[in-house]
Amino acid sequence: MAKQRVMFTFPPELIGEPIIYNLSQQFRVVTNIRRADVSEDKGWVVLELEGEEKDIEQGIAWVTAKGVRVDPVSGDVVEG
Repeated sequence: MAKQRVMFTFPPELIGEPIIYNLSQQFRVVTNIRRADVSEDKGWVVLELEGEEKDIEQGIAWVTAKGVRVDPVSGDVVEG
């Protein structure tokens, strides 16, 4: 199993969409929300993704195609 930490930045039109839920269901990726800030017009979430590397890569590609910005994160984001 691989683990990866990423930050999703959501545009206003995707705030209400269940993208993280769908990612976990469609790509067999376990999502662990480490930090988040979501309002009516913007939002970001730092996630740990765990699963097979190919599933994580396919899931990230799907999220990006939906219009979410995905950036890598390093370090323990809860402690900061």
